Amino acid sequence: MIKFLTVTFALVLGQAVQAESLLVKLASPSSIQSTVQIMNAKGLKAHAVSDTWIEISGDVKLSQFKGFLESGAVLHAQPNFKVNTYTNPALANLRKNPKMLAKIAAFVKANPAAALAQVDNPEIPNVPTATPGADPLFSKQWGMNDISLLNALQLAPVTKDIIVAVIDTGVDYTHEDLAGNMWHNPREIPNNGIDDDRNGYVDDIVGWDFLGKDNKPYDMAGSLLDIVLKGANPGHGTHCAGNVAAVGNNSVGISGVAPHAKIMALRFIGNEGGTTADAILAIRYAVDNGAKVLSNSWGSEGEDPADGATNLALKEAIKYAQDHDVLFIAAAGNGHQGKGYDNDSDAKPGVPASYDNDNIISVAAIDSSDNLGSFSNWGAHTVDIAAPGVKIFSTVVQSSKYSDSIGFGTFTIANWDGTSMATPHVAGAAALYWSAHPTKNWAEVKAAILGSAKPISSVQGKVTSNGKLNVEALMKF
Repeated sequence: MIKFLTVTFALVLGQAVQAESLLVKLASPSSIQSTVQIMNAKGLKAHAVSDTWIEISGDVKLSQFKGFLESGAVLHAQPNFKVNTYTNPALANLRKNPKMLAKIAAFVKANPAAALAQVDNPEIPNVPTATPGADPLFSKQWGMNDISLLNALQLAPVTKDIIVAVIDTGVDYTHEDLAGNMWHNPREIPNNGIDDDRNGYVDDIVGWDFLGKDNKPYDMAGSLLDIVLKGANPGHGTHCAGNVAAVGNNSVGISGVAPHAKIMALRFIGNEGGTTADAILAIRYAVDNGAKVLSNSWGSEGEDPADGATNLALKEAIKYAQDHDVLFIAAAGNGHQGKGYDNDSDAKPGVPASYDNDNIISVAAIDSSDNLGSFSNWGAHTVDIAAPGVKIFSTVVQSSKYSDSIGFGTFTIANWDGTSMATPHVAGAAALYWSAHPTKNWAEVKAAILGSAKPISSVQGKVTSNGKLNVEALMKF
């Protein structure tokens, strides 16, 4: 056992030298804090990410850990893998198009504001008062109409507000159609500088920013220029949040699939991506603070080990969610260079969507004609259901507030496409169904979502349900 661990650890260290960050699983939870102290005393940076895992960063060398390893205190060690929001396929192709890049450069020159990044990090507002009335932009949401949302909302009363954690690039919690449905931590007194609920996070009112290490998980959308040239965040988390739970029947904007659900904003991804360690912290925060559904429009295609098993830390975090009766909805992935592939057989499947955790629902993307998105991954055993994911109209950070395209004003560079957009439809559906059936467990909710899927030919034999999300049928299930 020691020999196996030593070899494994040496290989892990070889991969981790560049990243300078490891995740280490300890045999005894009681040794977490003492190990953290020892690592910090060695000149490294260490902190706990769960009751058995610690992150160690700095100048990691095998010699510093040999005795530690041989003591039997370590059960597993791995690199702190990077993860990202899945690349919008149209944006990826755009960066290879000189003519389009020249057109964008000319537009930015004529409109200097397009080069200014979103830098606001606003205070969390009080819950606004809504005026009852139809959502005026609902007709632009082809996806909501495709899943028969209006009929579904008539079928069963909402008996409990379900909390959905949007684990992403953050959420514009000041948005007119999101603010009213933001989760507010009932055990925390706002802005008093005290960790009132003693959960380790001070003034965590609507969630937490695990990247910025503060209580403002705001979606920091980049400028048009940075989005194009540097792959900056276009407002990914906010767009996802609107699909989950934009306030319904408030005479404003659009409606989410679960128009009465509460959105917990958890930011762990920025322009340079995020890490497994921060993903784990976000997942555990969500579970520990009452979220029942986790919406995860992020992952890794090719950066993770081929078998996925050596990212044991992330798999165990997802299992932690399962053990606490929480569903993990995950984007199947946007393929290689915008072309989808089979997660069942590809050497580099999209993860965490393709992990074998039972509480995962893996989501592919379809267009308004029921075609599988050309970019969307699939998998007869690893992908569960399809949902709207092409040219999706939802909430955005920019002043336009709502859009189905990415750009500046009326100048657009790409549609909002991706399995990232499909995933929150399913997350919202889980919340809507669970709110009407609060005694059901995660397995029963998952079975209902997949069992009520509407068969479509484009995903026959490509997803486990052989169909697409149908919320009307779900509410009858």
